[in-house]
Amino acid sequence: MINCGKEERICKMKSTKKQNKIIAWSILTLSICAMIFLGYQLRGIRQTYHIGDEVYKELAIMVRPDGLPAFNITRPMAETPSLSVTIKPETAQEIISGDKEKAAEMEIPYMNIDFDVLQEINPDAVAWLYSPDTPIDYPVVRAKDYDYYLRHLPDGTYNANGTLFIDYNWTDFTDQLTIIYGHNMKSKSELMFGSLANYKKQEYFETHRYMYMYTAGGENYRIELMYGCIIGEGQWRDRAFMFDINLDAFLAYAAQNTTFLSEVQYIQGDKIAVLSTCSDDFDGARYVLIGVMR
Repeated sequence: MINCGKEERICKMKSTKKQNKIIAWSILTLSICAMIFLGYQLRGIRQTYHIGDEVYKELAIMVRPDGLPAFNITRPMAETPSLSVTIKPETAQEIISGDKEKAAEMEIPYMNIDFDVLQEINPDAVAWLYSPDTPIDYPVVRAKDYDYYLRHLPDGTYNANGTLFIDYNWTDFTDQLTIIYGHNMKSKSELMFGSLANYKKQEYFETHRYMYMYTAGGENYRIELMYGCIIGEGQWRDRAFMFDINLDAFLAYAAQNTTFLSEVQYIQGDKIAVLSTCSDDFDGARYVLIGVMR
């Protein structure tokens, strides 16, 4: 009896070990499958972003007939209007010092954008947004809702990069408030509006104080950055900060919650540009960058 009981216990122990091995192998197999699936998903996301990025590069080539880099400040030579001379940004002010009219012209980097070609590709295109020394160098479209351009490129291709688009309550650049939405990329890259999170640090603002808006109507703007703040999408919606009528309340909120300090002053009647993107500070958070359009 004793031997039988001992054998039975040994059998049970062997059976338990076998079951544990089966469970362990099952868990390992599932883990490997999950890793492969996640890797496949990540690869797919990266491939999607890469395709979108390539489309934007091709678009930039199509709509910039002279091929000049956006970061050069240029002006036509008086004797040969078809040519241009490049002036380094750091020396431009020295060259034009004392000439206020030329100084006003030189404040905005030259960028030759063929809006006729751009609007043939997408009639909704109304502007081009450029931020020196960042990936922000994209067309901006007029939206009819908050959804379509979250998942479509300017040429209509379905893609997670989306397109920078203006709040559909906007009329045109005579409006006092222009709000532009763009993605904060899940891949953590700085494409689209992924670089806006850098404005949570004063040091970044110090070297990236301006952005530039080139419009289809021919009016170009230097956006002098004034505030950057985090706000919940519920608060943004409930306080209706997307409407001109609430601009003063919006600017007051931003002033109290800004992530950097700027010397830019708002004067009643100034046109305001707002760049809005998602933020990982909390669920439903947005980061908004606010500047005066000069």
